[in-house]
Amino acid sequence: MIHVIAVITAKPGKRDEILGHFRANVPAVKAEKGCIEYGATVDADGLGSFQTKVGPDTFVVVEKWESTDALKAHGAAPHMAAYAAKIKDNIASRIIHVLSPT
Repeated sequence: MIHVIAVITAKPGKRDEILGHFRANVPAVKAEKGCIEYGATVDADGLGSFQTKVGPDTFVVVEKWESTDALKAHGAAPHMAAYAAKIKDNIASRIIHVLSPT
């Protein structure tokens, strides 16, 4: 299994617009062979100093894939290229961590 944690920071005020495109793309991603989990997350409220917030312009995508081949196919999927084209002008930064369980 492969885990992906993608930290996406939008340009100021653009997170909701990007998340709208993300949510529209989720059914196509979840239908991909090898997709176990795929979803966007934002800061939880009410935890105080226990957490380090990602902030109002950032969201974190949590993914699980059956294999590296499945992840590579996901990256090459036409719907991912279409999604990237829709959001590219609103992205300030993205950091993608690809992890293996220990």
